[in-house]
Amino acid sequence: MRGRGALEILGVFLKLGLTSFGGPVAHLGYFRREFVERRRWLDEATYGDLVALCQFLPGPASSQVGFSVGLLRGGWLGALAAWCGFTLPSVALLLAFAAFAPDLKGTIGQGLVHGLKLTAVAVVAQAVWDMGRRLCPDRRRTAVAIAAIALLSALHTVYAQLIVIALGALAGLALYGRDPAFDVRGVPGHMATLDRRVSHSAGIVALVLFGVLLAGLPAMLRFSPMLGGGLAEQALASFDAFFRSGALVFGGGHVVLPLLQQQPLIHATVGQNELLAGYGAAQAVPGPLFSFAAYLGWMIAGAGGRLAGAVLATVAIFLPGLLLVVAALPHWQGLRARRSTAAMFAGVNAAVVGLLAAALYSPVWTSAVHGPADFAIAAAGLLLLVRWKTPPLAVVALCAAAGIGTAVWMA
Repeated sequence: MRGRGALEILGVFLKLGLTSFGGPVAHLGYFRREFVERRRWLDEATYGDLVALCQFLPGPASSQVGFSVGLLRGGWLGALAAWCGFTLPSVALLLAFAAFAPDLKGTIGQGLVHGLKLTAVAVVAQAVWDMGRRLCPDRRRTAVAIAAIALLSALHTVYAQLIVIALGALAGLALYGRDPAFDVRGVPGHMATLDRRVSHSAGIVALVLFGVLLAGLPAMLRFSPMLGGGLAEQALASFDAFFRSGALVFGGGHVVLPLLQQQPLIHATVGQNELLAGYGAAQAVPGPLFSFAAYLGWMIAGAGGRLAGAVLATVAIFLPGLLLVVAALPHWQGLRARRSTAAMFAGVNAAVVGLLAAALYSPVWTSAVHGPADFAIAAAGLLLLVRWKTPPLAVVALCAAAGIGTAVWMA
């Protein structure tokens, strides 16, 4: 039964990994439609709170949400199936890009990439609309979302999103913490199984492992020449660089680029043009943006170990975020039942809507919509998703075809 459940989870997330274009913000929209609306694995409130929890933690929020959904649905094997299904398609595509990048240049290739970016505009706009209606049902939460947008436009720091989330929690506590009319929900039925999926001891082990790796890897690097150096030392340095980057990313995958650029190993082995080309490709493929690490791992490793380098980098950059979500989940249920925590999550959920709206403008809109034709393609994609309930894969194909057609016409 567990095996069949894991296979079902793998199939669902593999489909999402092949069709979820648009980056971490868009992924949350895909997940809500798949797991809340279509399959009803989670209710709306549970999904919103799970998103809020993962927004608090460093790491790739969409991958953490997907991992948690798999864990809730099928235990540890389901969590592994969810992560593999969602991550492997983008890893394979980026490795193909690393191997065949020269063949993707030209008018058609540029048009294809641009069409995929316009798909992201439509998907993120739909996510903002849908989640805004559900997570901002009153004026106070709507005001929190608007304030989040304003703060994000004024703050210029990689921790801006974390600051907005924290302030959203404080606003929720102030607005609803002592409001007798505020509906303090009991923990939803689905979430009651989390205590059986993740024990407190497992959470402690995950937190300890996170701390040991974060502090211990640099110490191991100092002694690695005594162990012979060579490939083992390079593998350890690579694991440390990607693990440290994944552990410090707050607010979404787009923050990972400056962190990776600062790593000495990556700076010394990957040229700036190669790094930016791979980052652009990562935004054009479906699945998590953290899969960019596979491309860099391929470039860092020598000709004889490129695949192993890509696998090592991928595991290292995702591992800290997954360890932290395992550490947090056992305590989430007890906290969620309290009035103060419920009020904080109400504010956080409203702030998340503000984050979605701000991301719709930058980087999604600013990097994709450059003229009336782009606006028309993105608007058509949004209408297809919202009004005609067109499958996302069909919208991706139509927007990609329109992007290619526009590029050829303009050439």
